[in-house]
Amino acid sequence: MIDLQGNPYYLDQDQCQWVNDRRKKMSLEEKLGQLFFVIGLEKDPQKLYELYQKIPFGGIMYRPDYAASIKERNEYLQEHVDIPLLVAANLEAGGIGIAVDGTSFASQMEVAATGDKENAYLLGKVSAAEGKSVGVNLAFAPVCDIDRNWRNPITNTRTYGSDPQVVLQMAGEYMRGCREENVAVSLKHFPGDGCDERDQHLVTTVNDLSCEEWDSTYGHIYQELIQQGAQTVMVGHIMQPAYSRRIRPEIRDEEIMPGSCSEEVVNGLLREKLGFNGVVLTDAANMLGYCGAMSRREQIPATINAGCDMILFGKNLEEDYSYLKAAVLNGVVSMERIDQSVTRILALKASLHLHDKKAGNWCREEDSVREDLKEESGKIVGCEKFRKLAARCADQAITLVKDTQHLLPVTPDTHRRVWLHIAGDQPGFAGGAKCKDWVLNALTEAGFEVDYYDHEQARIEDTMIAMEEIRQKYDVIMYFSNVINASYQTVARINWHGMVAEDGPYYVKEVPTLFVSFGNPYGYVDVPMIRTMINAYHASETTVQAVVQKITGKNPFRGISPVDPFCGMFGAKL
Repeated sequence: MIDLQGNPYYLDQDQCQWVNDRRKKMSLEEKLGQLFFVIGLEKDPQKLYELYQKIPFGGIMYRPDYAASIKERNEYLQEHVDIPLLVAANLEAGGIGIAVDGTSFASQMEVAATGDKENAYLLGKVSAAEGKSVGVNLAFAPVCDIDRNWRNPITNTRTYGSDPQVVLQMAGEYMRGCREENVAVSLKHFPGDGCDERDQHLVTTVNDLSCEEWDSTYGHIYQELIQQGAQTVMVGHIMQPAYSRRIRPEIRDEEIMPGSCSEEVVNGLLREKLGFNGVVLTDAANMLGYCGAMSRREQIPATINAGCDMILFGKNLEEDYSYLKAAVLNGVVSMERIDQSVTRILALKASLHLHDKKAGNWCREEDSVREDLKEESGKIVGCEKFRKLAARCADQAITLVKDTQHLLPVTPDTHRRVWLHIAGDQPGFAGGAKCKDWVLNALTEAGFEVDYYDHEQARIEDTMIAMEEIRQKYDVIMYFSNVINASYQTVARINWHGMVAEDGPYYVKEVPTLFVSFGNPYGYVDVPMIRTMINAYHASETTVQAVVQKITGKNPFRGISPVDPFCGMFGAKL
């Protein structure tokens, strides 16, 4: 029995009536369509609607584009579909997760480094306000993973760190910010990423904690956030062998499935033990961690029977839909089971008041942003006040990991000539972007003379330059690393260029050298010879400017590391 008047829906009688009446009127095809959450890669809204006419999907997610384009697609679709859509985005780091002209507020780890839960609330508030203004009603956030394994290439700065209590507190505040904007959240990635050193985009990964360890860490986080009203949970392609065995003692090792298609994990652990009454989504069903578990024909029905309500993305929508329909017609999946999911999905939509939206109001909901955050112009996406909040967060977060050589501050008066190296500079999750131009501009504007080493032109001869020549030419060497966690990669580590790492830190004993990381907070492991290290956690123009302010001594370092940046290694703090 699904409690529509309880947590997380809290529907009134009229809303309950709409859910039940709407479900009863739906055809089998309409019901099955609701269980699919598609990726909106097509920019033409009419073509998206043509897809909906073939398979009436229940939700859509977009990759970031300009706000005007996202808004146009959402307004067109919502005006034409029969049942309003859930519209989602990865709002992990600000409105940048849906609108490229939105605010790049902060990564979750940057927020945690401030030690101030108000920044987590503001991250949720800004993300939801900007998302809502273009039609988003569901944030695929907060990330509730714990960064237990520093080698994990996908959790990293997407998390609030390695302390479960910090993760819980910050995630709860993010939820509060979203709730005020009437944007639902999705806790992810159940049963919890961050233990394995592999990426579930590439393989099925393992949460290897005992039941007792899980209960006191991931379990505690999810239990509390569920009680606080989280509307959806995203289940990852992550095994939890200990609980699979406890819930089903006779299970064989080869029968332990990723959480996304595991009845023990979804129905047993999430629904029965934790009491979750909301909507359960899979993580993207086109990931290798999902696709490698069983045949597609079996897996799609198994995922629904396991307790998931919506399948995110997929390999081929029409084929996945046909597999589910065949399973229902053949009795593999019962209509009762389908109706359960449809009821939850409709209830979520009703709780967000999507069923009573007026025409033309999908992206113009009354602004609930706090008075002190509003701008007179009424602008929301990328507004100046949000950018100032992001700058304040960066100022509070940037962490001096070590300066055992007592190099700082570095100013144009003391170290005017800079040899600049940028190690790794690719965009990733959480709104990260390339930082080269920002760094060059910020250092130049601060008064430094900057000589940029272009690693694309690296030659083995560069390692043969006389030490004296380097000492005479430069006052300081600066390494800025922008190695960011991203999907479908096996590691998040620095890769030097050339045959013999021509851009590596060969001259640390000749010229004072410092290292700044805008991504991976464990950068020390690849540059232990550098004795001045700064973690900034997020690549944005705002963060770059804040880092330069701190390097030059204009602002003090305030951040506290949410993880062990030294990875417990010998000699790390020297």
